Amino acid sequence: MSNSINPASSSRPISLERAAPYTALGPDNAPRAFLFLQGPPGPFFFQLGQALAAHGCAVHRINLNGGDAHDWHESVGGHPPVAYRGRQATWGTFVDRLMRARGITDLVLFGDCRPMHMVAHRLARLLGVRVHVFEEGYIRPNWLTLERDGVNGHSPLPRDAEGIRAAARGLSLPPELPPIGAKLGRRVRDTWGYFRHMVWGAAGLRYPFYKSHRPGSIVIEGFGWCRYQLTKGARARANAAALARVEGTRFFLFPLQLSSDSQIRIHSPFPNMRVAADYVIASFAAHAPADAVLVVKDHPLDYGWFDWGRHVRRAARRLGIEDRLIHLPGGDLKTLADASQGVVVVNSTSATFALASGIPVAALGTAVYAIPGLVHDGPLDAFWAAPAPPDAALWEDFCRVLHHHCLVRGGLASESAMRILIANALPRLLRAEALGADLRVVEQGKK
Repeated sequence: MSNSINPASSSRPISLERAAPYTALGPDNAPRAFLFLQGPPGPFFFQLGQALAAHGCAVHRINLNGGDAHDWHESVGGHPPVAYRGRQATWGTFVDRLMRARGITDLVLFGDCRPMHMVAHRLARLLGVRVHVFEEGYIRPNWLTLERDGVNGHSPLPRDAEGIRAAARGLSLPPELPPIGAKLGRRVRDTWGYFRHMVWGAAGLRYPFYKSHRPGSIVIEGFGWCRYQLTKGARARANAAALARVEGTRFFLFPLQLSSDSQIRIHSPFPNMRVAADYVIASFAAHAPADAVLVVKDHPLDYGWFDWGRHVRRAARRLGIEDRLIHLPGGDLKTLADASQGVVVVNSTSATFALASGIPVAALGTAVYAIPGLVHDGPLDAFWAAPAPPDAALWEDFCRVLHHHCLVRGGLASESAMRILIANALPRLLRAEALGADLRVVEQGKK
């Protein structure tokens, strides 16, 4: 299958939408009023707000902690950011009153599962306010997700093959394009600046009741990141030894996710990733062919203190599969997926690497790609012996729908990537009707 389904990126913005009206005007020809809550660390939301203001929109912002105030520290279009320093119990009343008082027509969020975002989202829907949700891209790199009403498990995308095929009619895939520039150092700097102002200093003290949506301690996670950097050499040696064990085997790949991710906490049947891993390993031990190997791969951003290597080794001894269970601290995900017999995920976007290459996938949680015909349809226990590859035509249709309804080109890791992202996000945000309306028409036509 052509890799145009997962294209490289470009240095120029492109439009992937059908011709559709978009406007900066709301009811009674008044300017549309956008309210921004929390975004990704860095200046993306602030710069996007400036772009909307330049198009004639009123732009408002609520800062919930010192990191928010660091990233959005001045007025946009004459409206200074509002600081909410109250308790979560009174947040709903506060945001409802503000949306009413300022005539908010559009709410913009990064992620729809943060507790304060969830409250604002529900109240916005009651008021008839459009809700736009950004998230990390379903297909990576070079794309971010932007959907109306919800993402991931809350996405309005069809979850059946018939619905996907119907929604894909008349749509095309984006062209092959060169990569967008990305610098890890930029993301590290933005993230460090955000969390430093959230936790320490005068800015952090101004928001005494703020509680992060992330479980655990930000400070402890920061020390974990330092430890991660200091142990790079040891992990590289362990990874080389593990890869040597994998080579020449018939293996399945299980990429770990972060327990703190809402994909696990909200959109999966597991309370955390340890429980998910134990479930997958036990199923493999009981039902996989005797010559099969399971490779458990660390998430590249797991800076916690939990020792996955020790956990996997203990599970292997307990289940008597020491020679068939391998922990891998690193490695290129696409290369591993392409060489595997199949990939097991909870709901990670890493499954898209396998699907694009025709590799069988079993998905245990709620995911936009968890569609019979794309992923294994049945219990995990049956997957190991009979992993069925995805339907190539259905995958291509799915990608057409995904690019048209859910993805915007660009990124967060460089100024040029952010400019491209803003240029491509503006038409989506200013469109008068939800992109998902096309999908609802399809669904109504099936009834």
